[in-house]
Amino acid sequence: MDFLSILLIAVGLAMDAFAVSISCGLTMDKLRTRHVLRIAFCFGLFQALMPLAGWVLGIYFKNFIASIDHWVAFVLLAFVGGHMIWETREGCKKRQNPLDWHVLLLLSVATSIDAFAVGLTFAFLDVAVATPVAIIGCVTFILSYVGVHIGDKVGCYFEKKVEWLGGLILIGIGLKILIEHLIKGT
Repeated sequence: MDFLSILLIAVGLAMDAFAVSISCGLTMDKLRTRHVLRIAFCFGLFQALMPLAGWVLGIYFKNFIASIDHWVAFVLLAFVGGHMIWETREGCKKRQNPLDWHVLLLLSVATSIDAFAVGLTFAFLDVAVATPVAIIGCVTFILSYVGVHIGDKVGCYFEKKVEWLGGLILIGIGLKILIEHLIKGT
């Protein structure tokens, strides 16, 4: 998988965390750098660990579905992207205190579940996972850091738009994978 595709996947996956980061910034009274770093670190860490876990699981099932792996990749990415777009129908929500470790853990897991599905896709497509995991984690950290600051300044106006964009990016990558495999005839 080429670097641009990995970067686009990373940005697409990070949009959930970015949108939630905006909400986190919205709910915080006094924004401190250590709080922003805590949120960004947790989101980036989980966003990096989940595709790794998906990749490990996918390696075990790869031989069973090798002939349809491109369809599986497309369906997973389209489902995750479509789900992200569907969630934008909900209004802007105030969340609990994002600095509470229990809340932060739940938010980190919730925003990274789609990354697990992408990790499965990486396994099915024989993608070496180290570079994508690092890129996904770093991109999520950066966008989450920025998101908290945006939330502190402008609130939920952008939340639905970025989640919608992230969904479109994931659907587009899934479609690209499917078309490439269909053209190759493999």
